[in-house]
Amino acid sequence: MKNEMEKNRFSKQLKSFAKKLESYVAKDNEWTIRGFIDIFKNIYSISSDTKLISKVLELHLFPHFLSFAEDNGYDIELASFQNWYPDMTFILKEKPSIKFAVDLKTTYRDEDYPGFCNGFTLGSHGEYFCDRTSSKNIQHPYGEYSGHFCLGIIYSRVTVDKNEETHTYSIDEVESIPTAIKNFLFFAEEKWKIASDKSGSGNTANIGSIQKIDDLLNGNGVFIKAGEDIFNDYWINFGKIEIIADEKRKKLSSFDEYLRYRGLPACLNNPKAEKRKIK
Repeated sequence: MKNEMEKNRFSKQLKSFAKKLESYVAKDNEWTIRGFIDIFKNIYSISSDTKLISKVLELHLFPHFLSFAEDNGYDIELASFQNWYPDMTFILKEKPSIKFAVDLKTTYRDEDYPGFCNGFTLGSHGEYFCDRTSSKNIQHPYGEYSGHFCLGIIYSRVTVDKNEETHTYSIDEVESIPTAIKNFLFFAEEKWKIASDKSGSGNTANIGSIQKIDDLLNGNGVFIKAGEDIFNDYWINFGKIEIIADEKRKKLSSFDEYLRYRGLPACLNNPKAEKRKIK
């Protein structure tokens, strides 16, 4: 595959970096960010809103991504527009044609199902994914990247009294402000290795991740036995190919269906990862 040696090197570097990140953001297993401060030195605590937490974590970690890039010989580009893919592009300084896409993804543990998290999206399977030369909603055409990675953050949410969420603190009270999240897990993996065969969000064309935490940490996704090329073909055709099921036409929506349609062996599926929790 293209630039396989460089991709393997980057993967090892990113995984090693991910293991260090908890020490930058947590103390005694709790997030060190406790709120927002104004010019009058009033502190407003952070709620457990997932979008807010995701953005603040991104800002908290960004200086360390800059250091990672510099230490390993990469330039770093941020997405030019909100919601473009990827969050960060790492460009090898000695050979700028080699680029790696890294999306920063956060999710929380599902307390009702120990060992599972809420999962996250792994990018679109729309135009730029199907047309690897397209520049729509992507920093560089998909085909120009030598690897596509997810740097994942899994955390536990903390139940905070509503009065605490709306309380204003002084700068002297900063250490008494309750934390919004705790117990971090950081990992890095190629996105195809942690992908499920289901969409990640509502009506949008996003690839979903698996949800079992051990499988996320070990890159044990639905497509791990089949390989990246089949992952690509599945998601390019997801919701497009029509098949016959129960004597009715329907759009392809599972990896089992895809394998039967392509005439491929069922053993290429990874049923352990495919199983999703049922509420």
